[in-house]
Amino acid sequence: MWNEFKTFIARGNVFDLAVGVIIGAAFGNITKSLTEDVIMPVIGAIFGGLDFSSHFVLLGDVPAGYAGSLASYADLKKAGAPVLGYGEFVTVAINFVILAFIVFLMVRFVNRVMAAAQKPEPEAAPAPEPAELALLREIRDELKKR
Repeated sequence: MWNEFKTFIARGNVFDLAVGVIIGAAFGNITKSLTEDVIMPVIGAIFGGLDFSSHFVLLGDVPAGYAGSLASYADLKKAGAPVLGYGEFVTVAINFVILAFIVFLMVRFVNRVMAAAQKPEPEAAPAPEPAELALLREIRDELKKR
C-alpha cells in the first residue's frame, strides 16, 4: 500500500494540482485585497461613502447582556445575534466577478499564445527543378511525338 501511495504522489498531475491549489489560494488573497482595499472604497465613494460589508438586517432579538453597538455587524455576529449580512454577500459576489474576469483574461491570453505557437509554418514555394530534369523531360516529350 505504501508503494502505491508513493506512486500516486509521484505522478506529475498530483504535483500540478498541488501547485494549482497553492497558486489559487494566493490569487484569491490578491483578489480579496484588490476588492476590499481598492475597488470597494471606490464604489463606496461613488455611492456616497457606502461600505457594503457593514450592511445587514437584524432578524431577531439581540442576545441578553449584549453591550456593543447595534450598528456593528461584526459585533452582532460575534455575539450570536441573528443577522442577515447582505453587504458581506455583495462583497463576496463582487470578489467572484472580479476573479472570474481575471481568470477569463488569463485563459484568453494563454489560448492566444498557444494558438500562435501551434500556428503552422507557411508552405515554402517549391524549388525550381534542376536544368537536367527539364532537359530530360523535353527529350522524353520529343521521343513520344515520333
